[in-house]
Amino acid sequence: MRVVPGATVSIDHVASYYAASRHPSPAHPPLAGDIDCDVCVVGAGIAGCSTALHLAERGYRVVVLEGARVGWGASGRSGAQALFGVAAGEEKTEALIGAVAARQVWDITVEGLDLMRDLIARHAIDCDYVPGQMHVAVKPRQVEELRAWVGRINDRFGYASLRFVPRDELRATIASERYLAGTYDARSGHLHPLNYTLGLAAAASRAGARIFEGSRALSFDGGDTVRVRTARGSVRCRHLALCGNAWLGEAAPPLARRIMPVGTYIVATEPLGEARARALIANDAAVTDINWVLDYFRRSRDHRMLFGGRVSYSGLDPFNTAHATRERMLRVFPQLRDARIEFSWGGYVDITLNREPDFGRLAPNVFYVQGFSGHGIVLTGIAGKLLAEAIAGTAGRFDVFSRIPHRGFPGGRLLRRPALVLAMAYYRLKDLL
Repeated sequence: MRVVPGATVSIDHVASYYAASRHPSPAHPPLAGDIDCDVCVVGAGIAGCSTALHLAERGYRVVVLEGARVGWGASGRSGAQALFGVAAGEEKTEALIGAVAARQVWDITVEGLDLMRDLIARHAIDCDYVPGQMHVAVKPRQVEELRAWVGRINDRFGYASLRFVPRDELRATIASERYLAGTYDARSGHLHPLNYTLGLAAAASRAGARIFEGSRALSFDGGDTVRVRTARGSVRCRHLALCGNAWLGEAAPPLARRIMPVGTYIVATEPLGEARARALIANDAAVTDINWVLDYFRRSRDHRMLFGGRVSYSGLDPFNTAHATRERMLRVFPQLRDARIEFSWGGYVDITLNREPDFGRLAPNVFYVQGFSGHGIVLTGIAGKLLAEAIAGTAGRFDVFSRIPHRGFPGGRLLRRPALVLAMAYYRLKDLL
């Protein structure tokens, strides 16, 4: 392999609050030439960095190919709420794969919360982790939905950390008239996603993994030895782990049909001061409503309001995103009308048709994980651990997820997105009822 002396990557992170407040981290050179390894990981988000870390700790020679920068995609831009479960919900998972397997999926997601905290502690990752997460009801019918959900989670899974929050307590916690009741989970939480991802990458590098930025995987050839091609080189490996999610592009066309990149947008206010920020969310929890087109928000370490919402199923960046997202924020916190917006950015969430995570194989030695559908902070980390287990020969837990059935989005290459836009119009109407 040839590494160009002093080579840098021209692509930088999007102009977000996370990028502006990220910790210094080394730039990794682009791949130039050919290299051999045991496992090639495509994508240096949380899933890819977790996979690389767990494999390197097992003694595997690992190469990570990243098309842009570590954490450039969803892992470094997201709402950063660390949640248990999967987006589809435990009842849907049970209907798809049965009660026993669905319980295994649930247990693994809860283990993912523990793994995240363990990785932060063990590798001294400074990523502003704060425990506590809330779901909140906007409509009266949602109050009963949340109350019933808490009962199911407590009774079926023995998950005592989740509790129902009545209206009076909620009003004392969140300074908004919009919400009628909520839930609180002390084991979930929120963090700085880009610093978390950069910390995982640093840990993987220390363990021996080699990371190449500006090295998009363009294609691969299968067989006992897999060859992954980039614009300036290639990687020969015994195992391939595809962790690029919505950014894989044409490197793996069969996977692209099974997810839909959906745009979501976030704004960050100017620093509000500790007292004013604390008055907005007294317990410093991350918060999300349970509408289909939802809002999510939290405080930052330096006392800003980070507020996200608005989704684009059309694949187009709607006009004046910052203004529109700010207006959504003011529906929740009208007292922030005088607060200046300092950052506005967006990115893709990789959703599946059934909102279940999509794990599997394209060949016996080609693995993939994708379709986290908004639950990526926790699921991506534990997915990396499961991938490492499967590559090392213990695939039982990975295969529980691979049993979840998936179909491609209808409509083919040209009509699949318009079909989704029409379907989402129905769910937007449901939010209004």
